[in-house]
Amino acid sequence: MPTPHTPSAAVRRALRKLGADIHDARRRRKLTMTVIAERAFTSRGTLQRVEAGDPGVSIGIYAAVLQALGLLDGLSESAGADRDTTGQALATAALPQRVRLPRMKGKGDHG
Repeated sequence: MPTPHTPSAAVRRALRKLGADIHDARRRRKLTMTVIAERAFTSRGTLQRVEAGDPGVSIGIYAAVLQALGLLDGLSESAGADRDTTGQALATAALPQRVRLPRMKGKGDHG
């Protein structure tokens, strides 16, 4: 049986902000919770949990709600290489100091 996961304060903050942003986006579009819930193939209650930033709601539901609002592209780009400054720094640090070309076998080489 999996152990219960308690998200960190940073994760809870990020999800609350995402939920609030989803709520605001829905209201800017003048769409009801029922309409977005139907478009996201979920219940109105689950949409309420999304807008509250509930960490117990699956990322798939968050993605479906973002798609229903026309905002899915932002999610798919969130971990892209262009935003991964730590990964880029690590990759740069792992580059070799020198690059040597392989030796060419000439007429005098026996090998």
